[in-house]
Amino acid sequence: MKIARVLGASLVGTSAELVTVEGRFEEHKRERAEVLLTGLPDPVLRESKGRLESALRENGIEIGGGRLYLNLVPAARRKSGESLDLPLALSAAAAIGHFDARLLRGALFLGELGIDGRLHGVPGGLAAALAARGRGVRRVFAPHSTASEAAAVAELEVYPARHLAQVLAHVTGNGAGIPRLVLRADELPEELTGPSLDEIRGLGEAKLALAVAAAGAHGLLLVGPPGAGKSMLARRLPRLLPSPNFEERLEITQALSAAGRWPGGLAHARPFRAPHHTASYAAMIGGGVLASPGEITLAHRGVLFLDELPEFRREVLEALRQPLEAGTVLVSRSARQIELPSRFQLVAAMNPCPCGYLGHRRVACRCPPGFVQRYRRRISGPLLDRIDLVLEVQPAEVDELASLPGGTPRGLHSELGEASEARLRARVRAARELARERQGEVVNAMLDADDLDRHAPLAGAARTLLGARDARAQPLGAGGAVPAPRRAQHRGPRGQFRGAA
Repeated sequence: MKIARVLGASLVGTSAELVTVEGRFEEHKRERAEVLLTGLPDPVLRESKGRLESALRENGIEIGGGRLYLNLVPAARRKSGESLDLPLALSAAAAIGHFDARLLRGALFLGELGIDGRLHGVPGGLAAALAARGRGVRRVFAPHSTASEAAAVAELEVYPARHLAQVLAHVTGNGAGIPRLVLRADELPEELTGPSLDEIRGLGEAKLALAVAAAGAHGLLLVGPPGAGKSMLARRLPRLLPSPNFEERLEITQALSAAGRWPGGLAHARPFRAPHHTASYAAMIGGGVLASPGEITLAHRGVLFLDELPEFRREVLEALRQPLEAGTVLVSRSARQIELPSRFQLVAAMNPCPCGYLGHRRVACRCPPGFVQRYRRRISGPLLDRIDLVLEVQPAEVDELASLPGGTPRGLHSELGEASEARLRARVRAARELARERQGEVVNAMLDADDLDRHAPLAGAARTLLGARDARAQPLGAGGAVPAPRRAQHRGPRGQFRGAA
């Protein structure tokens, strides 16, 4: 009796753990084979025994009368997912003597089996490929969709297969080999997705604030009455952000693929997530029986937009504080702890009061002062402290709405130029390049205290401005965590323009 060992992978959060599938066959005088699967398989894997027998029989491999043992190593950790179907089938075929198990060494096998032997794509191809690279494995066999993801790891030889028979023919040399799949970084598309900022007329200060937030990856809170354009502005922020580099694309793809949202190849755009304010703690942070990624992980290297910010549950908002600082979140379950990536840019929107019209130019607020205070106190000071920019958004004037898109907004100094998307995107790109030359790949929002003292020491004029702001700040007890909407004059080099306080 020989033992066949085949390497597979199982998803854990956004990463993958390599799993060795051990197979051994004991021949007995019985009418049909008995398949025993051990090693803490989940229900999906336990049901794979029927798919396994049918797929092998369709490819001319009969298990025969006897007992087939299949064990998943390490045995102490629960295995999940259908990606282990292919290594289970290969281990079984080698264990019953169809070919020499040594031909399977040094390779990772992924894929879900159909009952006829066809291979279906599975999530987590990139995570499994990265885990294989760390183990020193150099070959990966997977369905085409999963292989396209794994091919992003340049050090690996990736072979896309459509059927179990193709894999058997390749590893045994008894048929045509599978052509290697090569994904070149320069073939990755670079395009702008989502609605255009040029569709918004007026709101020049808000557009400039979006550009400032994009330049430094700063958190942004938009405060204004209903219909002012807060949500429209937030949904157009990804158009101003620079395209993700290759390593960021790998991270985005890994997070999306692990959540079953594989983008079909390597991700080329930053994610934008806008969960409803009724989202639960587990939906936002991550959790569940298998500790699946939450919204903050799906927004990794992208934008997380929280509309109607005070309407979110208190525990959900407070849970964002640590991921905003660390860029990761640790999800603890009874059997293990899983660290999920969560480096996202937070953009939020809210009304200034429960009725929404506090500070409106034409509509009077109907809220009693106590209601306004309670509404603002739904956002804690520590969370607000992690949001760098707070901007009051007022509805555009009639003449601004009637003007052509992309025109120069009123009230801004002429040297700021047009608030068109192309110009603002160019300014953001120039600011990012300047920051990269100065401080490396760390964006402005992530600079620590020492880096700030070294790269951006507080000048006299900035100190005076911050001192004046602190003098005007409203105490928490009087108005809550969010100060009352107001506008301040910021002096430019040749005049003044209106900016957000």
